[in-house]
Amino acid sequence: MGSSSTRNRSGPNTASDCWRTSYAWRALWPRRRGTSLVSCSVPVLGVIPARLDSSRLPRKPLLPLAGEPLILWVVRRVAAASVCDRLVVATDAGEIAAVVEQAGYEAVLTSREHRSGTERVAEVIADKAFEDFNLILNVQGDEPLVALAALRGAVGRVQGGDPVGTAAGRLEPALAADPNRVKVVVDARGRAVYFSRAPIPFDRDGRGDVVYRQHVGVYAYTREALERWVQLPAVPEERSERLEQLRPLLHGIPIGVALFDAPAAAGVDTAEDLRHAELQLSRRLKGVSP
Repeated sequence: MGSSSTRNRSGPNTASDCWRTSYAWRALWPRRRGTSLVSCSVPVLGVIPARLDSSRLPRKPLLPLAGEPLILWVVRRVAAASVCDRLVVATDAGEIAAVVEQAGYEAVLTSREHRSGTERVAEVIADKAFEDFNLILNVQGDEPLVALAALRGAVGRVQGGDPVGTAAGRLEPALAADPNRVKVVVDARGRAVYFSRAPIPFDRDGRGDVVYRQHVGVYAYTREALERWVQLPAVPEERSERLEQLRPLLHGIPIGVALFDAPAAAGVDTAEDLRHAELQLSRRLKGVSP
């Protein structure tokens, strides 16, 4: 089996950047005695959860995209960000594992019973083979066009003191009503206030000057935050919105959001999304800006 093993070159560059924190963070996220913030020197484990059966797009990770299985485009995209010291695909299917390993990357077989990608990632880090990793990057297996800035930014938020980090890009107002594009509102410290499939914030006066941010399906966590996340009970908002990140958020775990100005690339959830990704990849391969 192969693996990606490149050291983070994109996060904070100084000790003060890596270890910065605030009284508010300490109040919201009490730490056990003897634990500390995450340093830039801490190795990063990248995990790409990929399940075979998808309700909207069956066998999604293996569907052909620009001549290769979709999952391989995701693996290569994450590797290109150069933030992971080790990169694995966590899957419930031997078929997916075989494709990944034949391409020279590492795969781990996990349970079929997981209800979310986060649960699948938590199973991976419980294995002794990964016990040395205290910073984990989770990239959904249907994000072949994910922005490198999103991957680097999510990791950077955790290195900067947040227990969980994610990312969001710009969203055109005309697309804000699309429930497949998850919106996020952040506070003055760059932490998530709420995620929703509805257009938030609401443009009450119809002036058209609202700035919308589209959430990107990447998460970085400390080991402690991830282990706590999967032990928390579900919240009603998580069930109604079908958004797993509302669970830790509404239980008081801060989620730092790295913002970037480019439009967020949509994940592949439908056949139309797959066609769009095919077009975008074809343009990139030809050297044409999307």
